[in-house]
Amino acid sequence: MKETEYLKIGFSPDLSGRDALVYRALELFPGVATWSTFLGILAASLWYPVFAAIFIIIFDLYWFIKTIFLSFHLRANWKRMQENINTNWHERLAKLHWEHMWHVVILPMSQENYEIVRDSFLALKNCDWPKQKMIVVLSYEERYEEVGRGIASRIKEEFGNAFPHFFVTMHPKKIYGEIPGKGGNESWAAKEIKETYIDPQHIPYEHIIISSFDIDTQVYRQYFEILTWHFLTAKNPLRSSYQPVPVYNNNIWSAPPLSRVVASSGTFWQMMQQERPERLTTFSSHSMSFQTLVDLDFWQTNIVSEDSRIFWNSLLYYGGDYISVPLSYPVSMDANLAPTFWQTVKNVYKQQRRWAWGVENFPYVMFGFLKNKKIPLQKKLYYTFNMVEGYWSWSTNAIMIFALGWLPILLGGRDFNNLVLAYNLPAITRTIMTFAMAGMITSAIISMSLLPPRPPGFKKIKYASMLLQWLLIPITIVFFGAIPAIDAQTRLMFGKYLGFWITPKHRQ
Repeated sequence: MKETEYLKIGFSPDLSGRDALVYRALELFPGVATWSTFLGILAASLWYPVFAAIFIIIFDLYWFIKTIFLSFHLRANWKRMQENINTNWHERLAKLHWEHMWHVVILPMSQENYEIVRDSFLALKNCDWPKQKMIVVLSYEERYEEVGRGIASRIKEEFGNAFPHFFVTMHPKKIYGEIPGKGGNESWAAKEIKETYIDPQHIPYEHIIISSFDIDTQVYRQYFEILTWHFLTAKNPLRSSYQPVPVYNNNIWSAPPLSRVVASSGTFWQMMQQERPERLTTFSSHSMSFQTLVDLDFWQTNIVSEDSRIFWNSLLYYGGDYISVPLSYPVSMDANLAPTFWQTVKNVYKQQRRWAWGVENFPYVMFGFLKNKKIPLQKKLYYTFNMVEGYWSWSTNAIMIFALGWLPILLGGRDFNNLVLAYNLPAITRTIMTFAMAGMITSAIISMSLLPPRPPGFKKIKYASMLLQWLLIPITIVFFGAIPAIDAQTRLMFGKYLGFWITPKHRQ
């Protein structure tokens, strides 16, 4: 295999011989690590209950310290984000030479209704960036042509005059080797606009920043100013992605408490990662240099998690010389909402499982590290540790904290239960977890500060439910955090690959 052939691998069947065996073994690793942890705690509780009890206490202390550590990061990024929102980025940008810069905005859609698409275009129209230096592409799917063509026609009629360079593309169905989903749609749109407009106009690729947005993404007024400023001041702008903070505010007042907690938790995780840029990858709506995208032959179309994969594609392609730059600036998106509560619950779970399916990046990155000799060993080890710890924590930590702490008492037998350790174990773990859950106060305060104005029809008492919703954290991090992650890792372990599930968009 040539050194760069691994860049477009989707699943291990794309390989053969020893490479296929290695890749398959790497697919097994996350699931094996998770299930080995659970079985190990179960076995230790049965045969070595003292060891299991001590391990649980130490782990709870580790979780407490980690919670404090991440809470500081969350608060720091919240302050940074507020400062960035209130900064005059046009004034800061005026000190730089920026007039040569263009923005390409790709908006891939499926079956979303007109109001959702319109709100995203309205936000683009109201942003401060000069529209004559913006290329906007709405790309609908041929498999949903009846819906897509009608909405595209209405959008073009309403907003065509606002955007001098507005284009509509249609992503064909049943392209060989593609998984139907966002990756294929956005790649098709980007290639189309390159061939039909950028190349004929001779716009230098290095002067273009391309943003791939989910169709419900609504930009804040200064998004493109702060993005351009970071691009022009980056150490190596062509070898950097640019990541905003996804805030799920579009329909937050209508969403049920469970959905709001899960959505806000996703926002908070992204905020904490922005304070640790060395661990930050791309997620959902993101931006990058068009030159870089062309070098990589656009987004990968045979996987589900194309948003994060583009970062790993870039890291491997450039021999480890690639980073994700945190913008600490929000874009607004939809929280999960369906016509009924139980359908919302199902959709939240499926969305979290799709995000957890980002574990498909683990074998890809590890296999790439084995093949790529240009990346320094220290960098390989750093990313390997972060990925292993991240996926393992996602699937195991909440279960270990809230479900497995009683196992030594239940399975340890009479001899263990007569020990002082057994008597004090519940009180010790409960006390540690009580202090750890105090982080909910920080979460509640920050979540309230990020709320959009209360819409008409919602009473002030709604604020109370916005605060009390954080009592659902023990439920959400188990059933909509750990279990979807276990589901995704187990499917990967058994080769039951997921397709791209499009989150239905609904607003009241």
